[in-house]
Amino acid sequence: MKSITIKASKRESVGKVSTKALRNAGRVPCVLYGGGEPLHFSAPELDFSKLVYTPNAHTVVIEFEGGNKLNAILQDIQFHPVSDKILHVDFYSLSDDKEISMNIPVKIEGAAPGVLNSGGVLRLNKRKLRVRALPKDLPDYIIANISKLRLGNKLYTSELQTESYTILHPDNTVVCQVRSSRTSVKDADIEEDDTTAEEVATVSSDAAQENAPEAQAEAPQE
Repeated sequence: MKSITIKASKRESVGKVSTKALRNAGRVPCVLYGGGEPLHFSAPELDFSKLVYTPNAHTVVIEFEGGNKLNAILQDIQFHPVSDKILHVDFYSLSDDKEISMNIPVKIEGAAPGVLNSGGVLRLNKRKLRVRALPKDLPDYIIANISKLRLGNKLYTSELQTESYTILHPDNTVVCQVRSSRTSVKDADIEEDDTTAEEVATVSSDAAQENAPEAQAEAPQE
């Protein structure tokens, strides 16, 4: 998995006054968990743009002054309710021999026959899947191959499991499916209505022919 580097500075004070001063200076207060005592630090807000404002998943290299580096993943992030500025970020330290859980984006691959040949619509039910794996086995994305999906077919998480990681969803969770489009349904309804109209016309014609002699018989003779 790709990593993003964040330039960090350890915090000497963690009070409200120092936190406000950091934010005014364009820095974000952060905490790193999972390595014993929580480690408080700050980082430039601009360093988070490629980590937060993207659908992709990344690990993080926290680089401190002096060259010390720690590997981590984003655990939690708080935004300002009005300005959407980043207020606080929590990280979790990575260990090479310890599995972690992370949300991984789903990438569609292939072309579904149900879309190409039957006029169906592909619906992506899960844009991300939560997986558990060792840091070295975390994928950049999970490939969902739809080349065998016909109209009405579904792709389940059980079909995406690998030996490298474990998908933390029930096996019957639908990742994507091919459904009938509204247009095709309307066309089918119109075709059905036309067929019904033809059947009604045929029945009416037959009934008219059967009743014609009786009508002639009832007519008064001159």
